Amino acid sequence: MSKMSAFFIEGGPWMIPIGLVSIAVLAIAIERVVFLFFRYNIDGPSFWAQIQKLVMANNIDRAIKLCNAAPNAALPRIIKAGLTRANKGELEIQNAVEEASLEVMPLLQKRTGSLATLASLATLLGLLGTVMGLIEAFKVVAEAPADQRPALLNKAISAAMGTTGFGLMVAIPALFIHMMLSGVTKKIVDDIDMFSVKLENLLISRGKGDA
Repeated sequence: MSKMSAFFIEGGPWMIPIGLVSIAVLAIAIERVVFLFFRYNIDGPSFWAQIQKLVMANNIDRAIKLCNAAPNAALPRIIKAGLTRANKGELEIQNAVEEASLEVMPLLQKRTGSLATLASLATLLGLLGTVMGLIEAFKVVAEAPADQRPALLNKAISAAMGTTGFGLMVAIPALFIHMMLSGVTKKIVDDIDMFSVKLENLLISRGKGDA
């Protein structure tokens, strides 16, 4: 811990904005992991198998109750929207599903993209801190006695490079988390796209008496 504190202090004032970026990355990552992994996500194929069985048995009410059992999950919200219009026309079913999708999609995608932006910001702040540190280092060395210049230069460059190191320490995990969350989001969106179309076709077929 003392080494980390010394590393932070030696990096100078530019370590502070990078530290603030790291806090933002951590907060967004925790919030997105909680929502995408535990609130919005669900086993799509298993859920759809149950819904399909209930719809084909003409048990729409039980299918809606199954959706209500996972009120926060993205796919059940959209499936429920279509089921509530099960006895309406084709256009109403499609409009209900589309409207629910438009409500859910922003919830799935919000803030995840900010992680990539924050990763770039941390890297740029680190580079800026290094450049400014090197400028200041050469100024100090230029005024130092000749016999002390090599030692002072090495110390100053080491401190200046610390900001780039810290920036990368923040940026690399941020990009990894962004990649992971983007993959989960894509999986949820793909399930929504596939099973919402399946629901529309099933309900329309049911309405025509083909189910």
